[in-house]
Amino acid sequence: MKINLTILLTLVALRLAAQNHVFVETESFENKGGWVIDQQSYVVMNSSYLMAHGMGRPVKDASTTVKFPKTGKYRVWVRTKDWAPFPKGPGKFRVSINGNPIKQVFGESGSAEWKWYDAGETDIKSTEVKLALTDLTGFNGRCDAILFTDAPKFTPPNKLDELTAFRRKSLNLTETPALAGRYDMVVVGGGIAGTCAAISASRMGLKVALIQDRPVLGGNNSSEIRVHLMGDVDKNHYPKLGRIVREMDNGDPGNGNPDAKEYGDARKIAIIKGEPNISLFLNTFVFKAEKQNDIITAVVGRDIATNQELRFEGSFFSDCTGDGTLGYLAGADFRMGRESQAETGESLAAEKADDFTLGTSNLWASLPSDTATSFPATPWALQFSDEYHIDKAKADWEWETGFGNFNTITQAEEIRDHNLRAIYGNWSYLKNNKKDKYARQELAWVAYIGGKRESRRLIGDHILNQMDIQEGKFYPDGSVTATWTIDLHFPDKNNSKYFEGQEFFASTKHIKVAPYTIPYRCLYSKNIQNLFMAGRNISTTHVAFGSTRVMRTCGMMGEVVGFAASVAKKYKTSPRGVYQDHLPELVGILKGETLAPQP
Repeated sequence: MKINLTILLTLVALRLAAQNHVFVETESFENKGGWVIDQQSYVVMNSSYLMAHGMGRPVKDASTTVKFPKTGKYRVWVRTKDWAPFPKGPGKFRVSINGNPIKQVFGESGSAEWKWYDAGETDIKSTEVKLALTDLTGFNGRCDAILFTDAPKFTPPNKLDELTAFRRKSLNLTETPALAGRYDMVVVGGGIAGTCAAISASRMGLKVALIQDRPVLGGNNSSEIRVHLMGDVDKNHYPKLGRIVREMDNGDPGNGNPDAKEYGDARKIAIIKGEPNISLFLNTFVFKAEKQNDIITAVVGRDIATNQELRFEGSFFSDCTGDGTLGYLAGADFRMGRESQAETGESLAAEKADDFTLGTSNLWASLPSDTATSFPATPWALQFSDEYHIDKAKADWEWETGFGNFNTITQAEEIRDHNLRAIYGNWSYLKNNKKDKYARQELAWVAYIGGKRESRRLIGDHILNQMDIQEGKFYPDGSVTATWTIDLHFPDKNNSKYFEGQEFFASTKHIKVAPYTIPYRCLYSKNIQNLFMAGRNISTTHVAFGSTRVMRTCGMMGEVVGFAASVAKKYKTSPRGVYQDHLPELVGILKGETLAPQP
């Protein structure tokens, strides 16, 4: 008997339409428990995820309430990975529904690839259930999302483009996100450079949006990363510069201080919230730039917890992300890695251009305990021995992974995980093989957010180089005075001997410089008309970057950008137009002078 093709297709369409998918982003869980949100791999995942960062002690459950369109049988899929498959990692966790754990243990598959795992079928007996993640080890198990589907043959997509489309549809995200506002200046990145740029612009009368992808400000100087501020602010050619940096400076607690309060997170936020012209948007990752020709018109950011999206319109934008993220999204010219000597004429440049960059640090610290404590064996971590281990109770700057072994942007997760394998492996060795010294020491803090040094450098109208620095050239648009040495890290020789190609410990050679000024032309994009930049992603060679990258210097760049943006707004010109037509007025601001308006 023949079946009408139209009727058959209609039945298939109805059957597909009847499929119910309940998609749960773990970072949106109502109660995070002891789990933390990690957005560092957003650029390669288009999502954040939850991670159980317990330093070897299981963390409290994360939980949320999930509503279902109907009761019945659903297949469960869990998106996760084994972060240390050597051969199997320690990041084990379970998923439970209304207190009943799914039998399968996740995070120990032996595969480092993010993908969906079939967790079998479950019977949903109520349209509202409690979903929970239970950490089993405290060693950084992670979960991206959980899917319930009543379509037994449906498999969620793993390919990035398909998965991103599936996420957006499941989260009801549209191509027209809500408008956050229209601003004179949109600052993307809330490290020291970005906060100083926002404050500077706001105090010059500009309406400013400050967008930061973490819950705290300060970047590497926040309690999440804990790097102290370096670079002098008292040797400026223009003494006005550095005043805002001083406001943000919480003293010098050193690197990796176990006391989070020493880094002044609350104080930084209070300073920003005290500025009436600044709208602060924390936990917001900018992933899209809108343009008309070579002018940025708006950026779109997503909340790393709620996944809600906002659109920010602006006249001027400043890339203070460190990674040059906004510049990259907008098509700004950039460089990453080392130039050759033939290209730059620098004696300190590499013989051949390559992808080598300074690395990323995950600092850590231990504290004395009243009684002896234990730490488990870590066969999945890097392995240490009597012959080679690092006999320290805390980290300093030398704990660093990168050096061309990893891409500091696209492999941020792998870098962090490599650092964790080094930290936990070394600590396990100390605890189990040097008990006289470390029995009563306990891990107090380990950073799960990486402190990056180098990635993209956006190209401006001037590229600062070694000769500019060492010869102390003073250009007419010289602005920030920098004082830090040319400080280019490289793998420690002994570390390379035992971990060749996997180095995690650095050395350096400080090449002293006299105070020199950074031209304003290094602080705006060569090919995007309304884009400023401040921080480690300004226009320099790799060699010069070794000196400009420290945070007090970066903060003063932000101050200059804020001043320049006010001049650009005043004369309805571009950042380049400020240099070409209004440089005396910008210099007057840097000098603290009040000049008559130019015609």
